Amino acid sequence: MGCPARAAYRGQPYVIGIVLNVMTIALSVAGPLAGVIGICVGIVAHQRAARAVRDCSELVQGSVGSRGTVDPRALRDIAIVRYDALHEMSGQLSFSLALLNAFGDGVVLSSINGRAETRTYAKTVKAGAGVQELSPEESAAIRSARLGLGLDHPEGMEPQGTDVLSIRAAAAAAR
Repeated sequence: MGCPARAAYRGQPYVIGIVLNVMTIALSVAGPLAGVIGICVGIVAHQRAARAVRDCSELVQGSVGSRGTVDPRALRDIAIVRYDALHEMSGQLSFSLALLNAFGDGVVLSSINGRAETRTYAKTVKAGAGVQELSPEESAAIRSARLGLGLDHPEGMEPQGTDVLSIRAAAAAAR
């Protein structure tokens, strides 16, 4: 029999080997476990991001409706074109007023004012085009509304052309 200290010394490499084996097994289990946890966290984060993008897209498109956003069916595009329809009165007392929603649906109201009489017309608009035949002034009011030119045209500066570029040029000249 020998010294007890020497016996303890001889057992140390065995204990160190066991500790190293246990640590290796623990790390080999912890690595894939951490990977699985990381993948799960990534999936949850992706789902939350996708939900946030979808919610933002719905807000931009206005499809959320009653949760505080603008209804796309509400009137939003409005423009008025004033003109002297009968060439007998000064001051451009006749007008065409376009009231449209985000889809371009709505109505265009026209009032033809003369010395002895006044005539008022209402025509349906679908997707930015008149269901009934439109006058040039009614068409200009619809184009102005769709382009967002609105109600701020100075007198005599309503769009005169039939294309988008001439309407934008008239609006730019008015500013």
